[in-house]
Amino acid sequence: MGYKVSPYISFLDGAQDALEFYRDVLGGSLSIMRMGDIPNPELVESDKDKVMHGQLDLENGFVIMASDTPTGMPRDEGANVSVTIFGDDADELRGYFEALSNGGTVVEPFAQAPWGDWFGMLVDPFGVFWMINSSAN
Repeated sequence: MGYKVSPYISFLDGAQDALEFYRDVLGGSLSIMRMGDIPNPELVESDKDKVMHGQLDLENGFVIMASDTPTGMPRDEGANVSVTIFGDDADELRGYFEALSNGGTVVEPFAQAPWGDWFGMLVDPFGVFWMINSSAN
């Protein structure tokens, strides 16, 4: 494979909590670099512990990246991304749907769709929109 595409989610705050939640649901290895880890004399004191770059590497090769928003930079929470998980194991994907929606909002229940697949939509507890799709067997 020549390249990969991954979502990069910008949070107002809470990137670490979100990435840890995704790790607990999906597994994988998480690494986090903080804004204060890089010398920057202009960095606001309250931003030092914010996530500059977080990366969750999943066992299947998928990567989710995220960061917090520094003070003074405009950002709409969760509005600029949706994440899709797709595959052919409806039971596994239903489990992800249920875990990701815990504490969030189900937009469309995970159910058989008119096109034959199992499909659902949710907003997780961190304001990120997810679509889960299992191909019809």
